[in-house]
Amino acid sequence: MTDVIKAIILGIIEGLTEFLPVSSTGHLILAGYLLSFEGDAAITFKIVIQLGAVMAVLILYWKRYLEIGANLIRMDFSQSKGLNVIHMILAMLPALIVYLLFKDTIKSQLFGPTPVLIGLVTGGLLMIIAARSRRTETADTIDGINYKQAFGIGLFQCLALYPGFSRSGSTISGGLLLGTSQKAAADFTFLISVPVMFGASMLDLYDSRELLNSDDFFLILIGFTTSFLVAMIAVVTFIKLIKRIRLEWFALYRFALAALFYLIFIQ
Repeated sequence: MTDVIKAIILGIIEGLTEFLPVSSTGHLILAGYLLSFEGDAAITFKIVIQLGAVMAVLILYWKRYLEIGANLIRMDFSQSKGLNVIHMILAMLPALIVYLLFKDTIKSQLFGPTPVLIGLVTGGLLMIIAARSRRTETADTIDGINYKQAFGIGLFQCLALYPGFSRSGSTISGGLLLGTSQKAAADFTFLISVPVMFGASMLDLYDSRELLNSDDFFLILIGFTTSFLVAMIAVVTFIKLIKRIRLEWFALYRFALAALFYLIFIQ
């Protein structure tokens, strides 16, 4: 199999799984192993194709980001007028602090098959609990989310720093447990993911700067573009179907992926 085909396959996997509650990390680890695409070059490649997925969400939600920016310029932070920059900060701050404190430990200790398997199963259980909870729904849309819910979702986002948990799985589950609709939680998840993931990816690229190689530029471009296009389709489709899709189905898929991890890497 040529490197170009491998780049396309990994770009498709990243674009499909980054914003679905199934763990993109788990899929990329498995795909990297099966495609024999591992090592230093793979690390840089995976960071860059993640940015392709981030760019897709930025374009899809650009009007909302402009509204948040306009409210910031006007210094308008009224909750009654909908989502604003304070919601974003409250949701992003917990994960940012935890990441900066523990990023070395996370990278050195948790990016292996066994930790990812644990994350897949535990995250799936959380999603089942959240889907079956009977909380009073107080936020049907993203503009109904209050500061307390935003901060709570931010705390749940910290779970996503554990590989295999899934950012969207953690935050959507958190939103449901805190009284938001599944649609509101998903929209909020995608909005806060862009600055969080962009910042984390930039830090990772800086840390991996010595691994950057101009010879890999073409493959990285292919992976980035593929990830971007597939993520656009995946996010739009997921948002359209979110009210009809129950988290339990994603949880069952995660359990199946965890079983595959066990059979391939651990048994």
